[in-house]
Amino acid sequence: MKKILFLFVITGILGCKNSKISDGANVERDDTVKIETKKFVRPEIPPLLTDPEQQFAFLIKHYWDHFDFADTAYVPSPEITEQAWVDYIDLLNRAPSDRAQEEIKTMMLKSAQNSKKLFVYFTEMANKYLYDPNSPVRNEELYIPVLEIMIQTSALSDTEKMLPKHRLEVAHKNRIGTKAINFQYADIKEKTGTLYQINAEYLLLFFNEPGCPSCRDHIAGLRNSAIINRLFQERRLKVLSIYADEEVDKWKEYYASYPDGWINGYDKSLTINKKYDLKATPTLYLLDKNKTVILKDASVAQIENYLSYYHLYK
Repeated sequence: MKKILFLFVITGILGCKNSKISDGANVERDDTVKIETKKFVRPEIPPLLTDPEQQFAFLIKHYWDHFDFADTAYVPSPEITEQAWVDYIDLLNRAPSDRAQEEIKTMMLKSAQNSKKLFVYFTEMANKYLYDPNSPVRNEELYIPVLEIMIQTSALSDTEKMLPKHRLEVAHKNRIGTKAINFQYADIKEKTGTLYQINAEYLLLFFNEPGCPSCRDHIAGLRNSAIINRLFQERRLKVLSIYADEEVDKWKEYYASYPDGWINGYDKSLTINKKYDLKATPTLYLLDKNKTVILKDASVAQIENYLSYYHLYK
């Protein structure tokens, strides 16, 4: 998994200060020549705002107040601009989803209206951190507003809008809060079933490939999860493991490696990739009893956190 080179871990939202990277301090060369570089200046929270929630809301709303969206000199300074972007995404990931989507959309719109060069730079940052399957902070719900601005803005040509249009179409499939698209699968004995035929309070949909290292790690994580095993033993949660590619013989050889009790199948008609965004495997979905998507492209930890929050102490 890629490392985010400039990720600033915020241990206290209200007490965070500009890091040395973010400060953009003067650079001294040969002890004589000083070159002034750009700075990213965070907003100062008004003293009258004493409630933590109000302070946080002010911080994300005014985060870019001191940033000049017309100044393209920020582009070749990733230690400033990329650092500011990553810190911003970290903040938005802590905010309610609707508020976070509203704020990033406003920020991207302002960027598009001032400088195409900076706007393109921020779309590249969105691709890198919010879309890339190897990014640990990927967030489709934050990426969607970025794609919407890319499609709406006059800053991009029709040709430049083709890829974001496709990605937006894919992102809306099986989105959180919508019904998962039904599909058919075949098991090891070639008996067929469908997603919607599985009845359970929770359905963990696990797209994977036989033997891939990350898939093995996910299987171990699911197998060793206390909350997942508890709900599984109580028959409140079922796991549907799906192989959606062509090497069926390889999948059949690996079949015995899946945990007992899982529903294991493969995509006999090779249509699932058209219905689900499987740009990387493994991919995990958590569905409710109505097959509504609760979590999409989630980590084992995110699934555990959700299930623990609602069920561990009940």
